[in-house]
Amino acid sequence: MATEQELQSLFDTLDTDQDGKVSINELFFSPGLSAIISAETGISSPQALLSMYGDQDGSITFEGLKQVVKEAGNLN
Repeated sequence: MATEQELQSLFDTLDTDQDGKVSINELFFSPGLSAIISAETGISSPQALLSMYGDQDGSITFEGLKQVVKEAGNLN
């Protein structure tokens, strides 16, 4: 279970180009962090996460990720 601050820190680490979104490429470049996101969201793969909750360009914003983690019951 993560706090919003911990989730923001994780998101910022994944957002390597600092565009405010995490793309599939950024998720694949950090497999350990992707595993944490999978555990927090209950979604098994980055592809599934982005296909279900990502926007049209195949990425997810912090607010989108926060909503998924909240829906999974893992946000303090």
